Amino acid sequence: MNRKEVSARLAGMFHWARSFLFIVLVSGAMRLTGEGIWGPPKDRKAALAVLRRAVELEVNFIDTADSYGPHVSEELIAEACFLIPKGLIIATKGGWNRPGPNQWTHDATPAHLRETVDGASSD
Repeated sequence: MNRKEVSARLAGMFHWARSFLFIVLVSGAMRLTGEGIWGPPKDRKAALAVLRRAVELEVNFIDTADSYGPHVSEELIAEACFLIPKGLIIATKGGWNRPGPNQWTHDATPAHLRETVDGASSD
């Protein structure tokens, strides 16, 4: 199989909400961060290359959260995909905090979720 024949579409597709063709292969961004899902990755260039390659391979859904890093994966996605190809969906979620490596605390309060949506940070 040559490079042109490789595509995330080979994993299969399904329609969602009648308007979006969703490729079954999804790129999750949590592991692009540093050890313990904390801080920047050891190799920033490699993390950016992974994101760019996923888009080249027609991955059209990237899952992230503000708690990955915290904020690191979203910043990497913004840098790697600043020219977002048509059809690429970047989904983020909130309700969790990262007080340190390998630590998760739950916070689904309206105030925290508003901060998450607005991009504000209380840390």
